[in-house]
Amino acid sequence: MLLLLLSGYVATAQVAAPVRKAARPKTVLAPAVAPPTIDPAEARRIDELLTQYTADLGSRGVYGPLSKPTVNGSIRRYDKHVPGALALVLRDGKVVYRKSFGVDNMFTQTPLPTNGIFRIASQTKALVSAGLMMLYDEGKFKLDDPISKYLPAFANPKVLATFNAVDSSYTTVPAKSEVTIRQLLSHTSGISYPVIGTKEATAIYAKAHIPSGIGTPAGSLAKSMDALGPLPLMHQPGERFTYGLSVDVLGRLIEVLSGQPLDQYLRRRLFEPLGMRDTYFYLPADKRARLVMLYTENTAKQTVPMAPHDGMFPDYPKASAGTYFSGGAGLSSTIDDYAQFLQMMLNNGTYNGRQLLKPATVALMTQNQIGEVNQGDHKFGLGFSITMPQNAQAPGLSAGSYEWGGIFGTTYWVDPQEKLVALIYTQKYPSSTSRDLAGKFKTAVYQSFVPNQKVPAASPGATGTGTK
Repeated sequence: MLLLLLSGYVATAQVAAPVRKAARPKTVLAPAVAPPTIDPAEARRIDELLTQYTADLGSRGVYGPLSKPTVNGSIRRYDKHVPGALALVLRDGKVVYRKSFGVDNMFTQTPLPTNGIFRIASQTKALVSAGLMMLYDEGKFKLDDPISKYLPAFANPKVLATFNAVDSSYTTVPAKSEVTIRQLLSHTSGISYPVIGTKEATAIYAKAHIPSGIGTPAGSLAKSMDALGPLPLMHQPGERFTYGLSVDVLGRLIEVLSGQPLDQYLRRRLFEPLGMRDTYFYLPADKRARLVMLYTENTAKQTVPMAPHDGMFPDYPKASAGTYFSGGAGLSSTIDDYAQFLQMMLNNGTYNGRQLLKPATVALMTQNQIGEVNQGDHKFGLGFSITMPQNAQAPGLSAGSYEWGGIFGTTYWVDPQEKLVALIYTQKYPSSTSRDLAGKFKTAVYQSFVPNQKVPAASPGATGTGTK
């Protein structure tokens, strides 16, 4: 799922969530053994799909100035395709599918490694939301507290009334209420995005030098959020769904409540307990070689390496002294690391014997928090898009499934009814096929299930599906 700009919402009161019995701790990457939960014959659908979308189209045509020949002089083409894709599916806490397809480097034809580190962009949001909800479990705040209680720059908010596109000047009216933490978690605060947000927000934020959080390692979250606070909201708080910098604000809230920089807090409270050893805002020197190449499409829809643009540097995770910790888009990670986080959520907050989140808190995060107004054709919880019964039939997601993704082509979903965690990672933006690929991948995964088959406990020496 790419970054979305959608509308809707009427604020809802905090509802006491039913306490769900915590699942037994599971080891995420234990491979499945026979009988499998995915039919090997039907799993060929996934293989064929990902092979199709990562197929080298030959050496026809000419690329733009960013292109360069491979070692044998030919130029690889992936028009409207992605050079590489990595997929991981877990069911009942066991790996049932884990394969990479295509290449990392389309010039040298280096295979895409299963332990490659990907820019996960907006997948950062769910991690930061979970980190904040740990502080909620400790009684550090209430969901309907005004954010200005902790970040004074957001006091006395104003709402955009008129906007002059010629010089980016504007007028405002007072907001009817303060922005709450719940509204920030559910993207109903009225805060938009730079670069990809509303045209008014894009201009206003650019004038105030507010970064998007992607590929901008300089500066600090504290300084940028203080600058964002006085700027106008795009609508009255709680009125609509507007995707934006809300979780960056929450990242700063974590720093204030915990007394730690966001990167240190997440590492101590979330990443280390989950065994997420390859998840960072800025990669250590010994991990930088594993950063997967990032691609884009030129005007002819040809795949080319992404170059720096709009102040964003594609290799930003390699910054040796990055200081900007974007709560909404700053992290890079492996597919295995992120699966461990999602498995913890599926386990109602438990992972390897540790209760990281209360079951009632996980229930809050994965229930509709935006009332009668939609986020696209979905609802939204506290960090996740929620599948409702009316849109649960295609491509197979059960009602109550939750999902999101990152702008560079990473997507995930969790289906609690099927005890399923699934992820597909690519690295290309914009991409003519990323949403199409993600949708077809979902369909292929559900078509591959063995009906009513549970995964047995892994036996010593069992092996997974391997790497293609």
